[in-house]
Amino acid sequence: MRSAFDKFISWTGLAMAAVLILAGGLLLWANSFIGNQVHDQLTMQGITMPEGDALSGLPKADADALKQYAGSPLDTGPEAKAFANHYILVHMNEASGNRTYEDVSGEYIGMSDEQKASEEGQALAGLRQTLFMGNTLRGLLLYGYAFATIGTIAGIASVVAFGGAALLLVLFGLGLWHARKVEKTADVKVSGAIPHTA
Repeated sequence: MRSAFDKFISWTGLAMAAVLILAGGLLLWANSFIGNQVHDQLTMQGITMPEGDALSGLPKADADALKQYAGSPLDTGPEAKAFANHYILVHMNEASGNRTYEDVSGEYIGMSDEQKASEEGQALAGLRQTLFMGNTLRGLLLYGYAFATIGTIAGIASVVAFGGAALLLVLFGLGLWHARKVEKTADVKVSGAIPHTA
């Protein structure tokens, strides 16, 4: 009975290992696909990370966040996040006096046609457009960062899945070994229990 139970558990473990190997393969594929897509899409934008004077004009915390990427092509998720949050956002806040697109747009919409046609109205319209484009670019870059992070998580999960599969394969082998050992022990006890007749 014990031998049959060991075999059942072992074969169940083997089935689970097969599932984990399949999951690990799919997760590895997701990691590779997402990584390639993020890299290719960001590379097509042709953005170079700021360096030199472009960094020195930023607040220290923002400049420090960008220094590690200075002068390199923007082609990874972490670079996209840094550029969006520590370069574009800084310039947007500087241009708008820390007002959001919603604030500026609301102010512009509230103007009369005469006010919109004035020099002040035109400047506000330009700022509104700048903030709209800045928010759009930031959003796209942060989507790239989010997808890159998902790809990284998929890569880690694939390693965990393959590790779990390897452990289950070892346990499968040990389970079968134990089942055979139990069978041999049972055979020895049975054969030893048979009385010898003269």
